[in-house]
Parts: sequence; C-alpha cells; structure tokens
Amino acid sequence: MSVSAPTSLTGSFTREAFEQSLARCAHLPAWWLDRKRAAYARFASLPMPKRTNEGWRFSNLATLTLDGFNATPAAIRFDQMAHRELGVTGAGHLVFANNRLVASQALDASTAGSGIIFDTLQNALLQHGALVKAHLLTQPSKLGSDKFTALHEAFLEDGAFIYVPKGVTATMPVGVFHYASGAGTAVFPHTLVIAEDNAKVTVADFFRSEKAKEAHFACGGNDLYAGHGAQVTYVAMQDWSRETLSFQFNATVARRDAKVLSLNLHAGARQARHESFSQLAAPGAHSEMLALTVAHGTQEFDQRTLQLHQAPNTTSNLLYKNALLDQSKTIFSGLIVVDADAQKTDAYQSNRNLMLSDEAEANSLPGLEIQANDVRCTHGATSARIDREQEFYLESRGIRAAQAQELLVFGFFEEVLGKIEHQELHDTLTDIIREKFKT
Repeated sequence: MSVSAPTSLTGSFTREAFEQSLARCAHLPAWWLDRKRAAYARFASLPMPKRTNEGWRFSNLATLTLDGFNATPAAIRFDQMAHRELGVTGAGHLVFANNRLVASQALDASTAGSGIIFDTLQNALLQHGALVKAHLLTQPSKLGSDKFTALHEAFLEDGAFIYVPKGVTATMPVGVFHYASGAGTAVFPHTLVIAEDNAKVTVADFFRSEKAKEAHFACGGNDLYAGHGAQVTYVAMQDWSRETLSFQFNATVARRDAKVLSLNLHAGARQARHESFSQLAAPGAHSEMLALTVAHGTQEFDQRTLQLHQAPNTTSNLLYKNALLDQSKTIFSGLIVVDADAQKTDAYQSNRNLMLSDEAEANSLPGLEIQANDVRCTHGATSARIDREQEFYLESRGIRAAQAQELLVFGFFEEVLGKIEHQELHDTLTDIIREKFKT
C-alpha cells in the first residue's frame, strides 16, 4: 500500500501557532528564542517520513499525521483533573498539565541544603542559563525523527530541571508528572538531568492522559548528563490514552566512570515512537538501556536505539522486552557503533518478544558498526510464542486466561523489573503493567 505525502508539512503546527508559543516564552533568554526559531524553520522545511526511509522501516505511516491537534491547549488547574495518585514518594515533585506547571512539592530542607536544584525549565533558563545551554537538546537527532525533534524544540515551553552538584547524593527519587487534558491537546514535555562528578540521583518521569478516550499529540524528550563517576537512574512510565500519537526522544551522555541506568515502560498510546541515544564519551562509562512494552489491541510501538562508544573501556547493555497481545505491533531497530579509538569496548544488545497472540507482529533489526579491533560486541533478537503448557497448567488451577497471561508476562519482565532497587518505583511500574490486563 502506498502512502502519499501530506499536502502540508506543518499540519496544526503552523507559523501562527508557533508565534503564539514563542510569545509565551518572550521573557526567556534571547539565545533560546533564537534556537526555537531555527528549530521551527527546520521542522517546516523537512519532509514527513516516507516508506523508503530506512529509519522508518516497518512503521505505519498511514496513521502518522500532524493534523487535528491543538498547539495552544487551555490551561487547567490540577485540582480540576481526575488524576490518579502520584504514586511515588520522593524528595520533591513537579506536575505539568498541558505544558504548564500546575502543582509542585519542593525538596525537603536537608536535600535543598545540599545544593540540588529542582525547578522548572523556564526558571532554570532564567537563573542557570549557562548550565541549560550546555546540556539542553545538544545531541543531534540520529535515529530518523529529525522533523519531530525539531518540532519538540520549537514548541517546548517548560519542563523539569534537576541539577545535582559534585559529590552530592539525592537520597530519594524526584518525580516529574506530565499530563494531557482535552481532546486534541498537543504537549511537549521535557526533563533535563545534570549530575556533576560523583553525584547520584534517581528521577521518575510519568506521562499520562486525564481521560482514556481523548486523542492527544505528545512530543517529548529528556537529556541525561552524568559527569565523571556520577550515577543516574532514570525511570519513565508512558501511559498516554489509547488514542494518543506519541514521540519520545532520550539522549544520554556518560563521562569517565559514570553509570547511567534508564528504564522506559511503554503502555499507552495508539502509536508511539521512542528513540534512545546513549553516548559513552569517556573511559569507564557505562550505560544500561532497558525497556518494557505491553502492547494490545492495535497499538504500535516503534523503538529505535543507538549505543555510541567513543572512548576505550566503555560498556553498554541494552535489553528491550515486549509482550504482544491481540493485533498489536512492535518494531525494534538498534545499532551499536564503536569508534576506532574505543578499544576494549564491551557492548550488548538484546530484543526479546513474547507473542501472546497469533495475530501480533514483532519486527527486530539489531545491528553493529565496529571500527575498533579489540572489542566484545553481541546482539540478538528472539520472538517466542507463549508456552501453552504453562498457560494450561495455570488455567487448570482455576486461574483465568487473562490472569495466566499476566503471570507469564511478569515472569518474562522480571529480569528488567528486578534492576529497579527502589521498591516504590518497582511497585508503580508493576501497577501500570497490571492495569493493561484489566482492559
């Protein structure tokens, strides 16, 4: 089936809509406004993805549209929303709805006294501009979604800023919550995490719709920077409405002996594309890239990853696990790149799919691009049908079919879930997954 290109390259995100968004940011630094103008120019000039684009292989382009969304959604109060419990107790939290801060909990006195900064991105741009300029959206788009990363930068108005100074440990997780409310609402969430040398922090990012049947457009991103010897744990939970079109772009930079663990749970959205880029920039850097997906109905989850090793003695481990029900579809395309100077690299990449339906579809495209000669790199992909004997055994003990599938999926996921040391975060991830088997 051929798909014709849309007549408009901007859809609902017109020049007029951009100027309105820019006006709301007029109080922010001139360099940032200039970057936003340049980003919109790139967005408006770039074509929509085509089937011939290798970076969009297997993706459903027939349902990919920029039309019908509200780029200037109405502001709402958090107490007006039928929101869920926030679910994570931590050192502080920020709550955004329709691109605006609607609620917050400041850091406790002891944590704030350590020099940690936990604030909105707008405030950080005004008060810590040099830090933001050095780390916000500095990584080039390498995985195919140049048009949508430009759209994100152009319409980004606010987000979360977390800064941990040298040698400081944030003992409790900080939470960031992004909500969309109102039919057709477009949101552009962003979280920027900067951990200086030997710092340690855990950040939980939540993405949710107020109502299950509202259609939204979500185009978000995060930047994670880990200085020498720093440890960053980032957990994202995507649970947009089943009618949402979602894009999420993750960029990680790990310096000497830094350790970054990122785990992304994909549960919501009609069609979701997730791109994750890890740059191992100095010797001893390590990146752990994890993802869990529960796909059902006709959901499509498109996952693109890049592990870039630029220095010797760096390590990375990628493990993406997908559970597919009904007529759902997943796409995984991952690449390990090892530069010529990155000797002694140890990199691993694995995509594993559990097929719970004969009608589900899983596509896996792992790849290696190695220029050094003293490395250890492996990749693999597996797709396996659910073990019917195990399912029958559970059902013969009085367990309903849906519950049996849920138990088997949790067994399949435990290898990843077990890497989350914070019990409350672990439980929250579990609850979101369990909800998928109640619908």
